[in-house]
Amino acid sequence: MVVKVLLDTDIGSAIDDAVCLAYLLAQPECELLGITTVSGEATTRAMMASALCRVAGKDVPILPGAEAPLVIPQRQPDVPQAAALDRWPHQGRSSFRSGEAVEFLRRTIRSHPGEVVLLAIGPLTNVALLFGVDPEIPGLLKALVLMGGRFADQPSEPPEWNALLDPHAAAAVYRARVAVHRTIGLDVTLQVTTPAEQIRQQFQSTLLRPVLDFAEVWFRDRETITFHDPLAAATLFDDQICEFACGVVDVELSDPEAAGRTSWRPTEAGPHEVALGVDSGRFFDGFLSVFGQSPRGAWRDD
Repeated sequence: MVVKVLLDTDIGSAIDDAVCLAYLLAQPECELLGITTVSGEATTRAMMASALCRVAGKDVPILPGAEAPLVIPQRQPDVPQAAALDRWPHQGRSSFRSGEAVEFLRRTIRSHPGEVVLLAIGPLTNVALLFGVDPEIPGLLKALVLMGGRFADQPSEPPEWNALLDPHAAAAVYRARVAVHRTIGLDVTLQVTTPAEQIRQQFQSTLLRPVLDFAEVWFRDRETITFHDPLAAATLFDDQICEFACGVVDVELSDPEAAGRTSWRPTEAGPHEVALGVDSGRFFDGFLSVFGQSPRGAWRDD
């Protein structure tokens, strides 16, 4: 079954956003209706997304969204991986129009009531603005799937990055009622991590080559990729990859030192589904298979 997807992303900061977009473009069960970008230099992020769409040979609407958080100052002003952008054909800056991302999301969801999965893998500013502008939108979504938060009992750990970047937006999004309101948090995504040398060996398909080029910028300071966002995307097409449970998610706002910290209380009637575990082998097998690779045994923990 083909899944209609809208992707909201801060591609260009952490490398897993680019990996996620490449996966969606290669996934035969994905109908990617559009891409919106969020966080600092949103137009540069849109240019990066356009480079991957061009390599994939797909004409996907791409719209730069909000650059500043709702309340707090911007903590992510730059797009480091754009250093590799000039090596790949992409849409120029002048071809993007700002200020239309939220309206594009609203119009697209209303055109396909009950059919669209909104996949948000960056700070939730665009999604919060969308729900604020049109409060009926949450009820018109098929599902809202988020990569964000940290739900294991780890009070000493800092908030997860996406929630930290715009905690007020995260709190607003978790207040919205969606038929399926699902989150894959950091405590689960950290279980799907791969060293740089393995990435260099595996990322050789046409669509993954620009991703590897962006990744080389990432590897200047790190030696691994954690597949946070691709894992969230993969759950749209395989409901056996992660185990989920219902509960209630809260986002800390009252304590400035802990703003963005997420907590979860399990309850059968809860409006939020949170990932509790992952079959990492199943994830990696499925991920590589969409790129025509035979991953049996690759990157498996068992």
